[in-house]
Amino acid sequence: MNPQFVITKLVRGTLTLLLTVTFVFIVLRASGDPAQIMLSDEASPAAVAAFRERWGLDRSYIEQYLAYLTAIIQGDFGTSFRDGRPALEVVMERVPVTLLLGFTALLITLALGIPSGIMAALFRGRWVDHATMSFTILGHSIPNFFLGIILILVFSMTLRWLPSSGTGSIWHLLMPAVTLGTAAAATVARFTRSSVLDVLHQPFMRTAKAKGIPYDRRILRHALPNAAIPVVTVVGMRIGGLIGGAVTIETVFAWPGVGMLLVNSVNQRDLAVVQAVVLLIALTMVLVNLIVDLTYGWLDPRIELHNRRAAKT
Repeated sequence: MNPQFVITKLVRGTLTLLLTVTFVFIVLRASGDPAQIMLSDEASPAAVAAFRERWGLDRSYIEQYLAYLTAIIQGDFGTSFRDGRPALEVVMERVPVTLLLGFTALLITLALGIPSGIMAALFRGRWVDHATMSFTILGHSIPNFFLGIILILVFSMTLRWLPSSGTGSIWHLLMPAVTLGTAAAATVARFTRSSVLDVLHQPFMRTAKAKGIPYDRRILRHALPNAAIPVVTVVGMRIGGLIGGAVTIETVFAWPGVGMLLVNSVNQRDLAVVQAVVLLIALTMVLVNLIVDLTYGWLDPRIELHNRRAAKT
């Protein structure tokens, strides 16, 4: 991969992180005074003033912003108002639980979305195709939280097969992972089907058929690799959203991950924790996008050549 291309992506990623931090900083300060939320209504003005002075909230927004950027560069993400611990420590202790949910959901997404999309394209117009398209329509139409509630009503309240909330076993993981994974699988299946159909009608596929190349080899060696780039993009977006994309699902199933931490921290105006979570989500998206771009060059060398030519010009 062209080093200049990588450097350009890293610079853009850094600017994205800076804009994200700036936006969150402004919104959180404009949405309310943390001192009024963290302290009781009966707190004296002196106690409120002391709280604001302790956490640096009595300074101007510009001073707070510059101090925050300086601290981030030094690896200090602030201290949680609620726990009194470093914000990064509070966030990172929730990350493994969220990653467990996210990667399990991703496995379900890949296991359902890619094979069904390929089969729908290869058997276009048949019952497999119709079933897949019906699945994608349902996946896009039903909100995640509604599907989660339905699963809780059926498998927890009625059948009493699975726990409705919490963590601790594979049975706690099953419903939230299925809820999160099936919704994403609909998107992956749709993109996979469209991409494979587009490749199947390309001239090089007709040429391969005319040369007498066997059908299974044409599909495995020619069609699928060329159809992979749009699918990689969609899957990359899902991986990038592993930490922040499960906010609703974690709330519905009381899954103690980063998503639920973000919701609670926003309600409590725990500024340092919210900023650390958002920065972690943005960093994940930037890194995943960089990996996806690098994967493009591996899947299709023409993209690598194009990047080199663009860097020279």
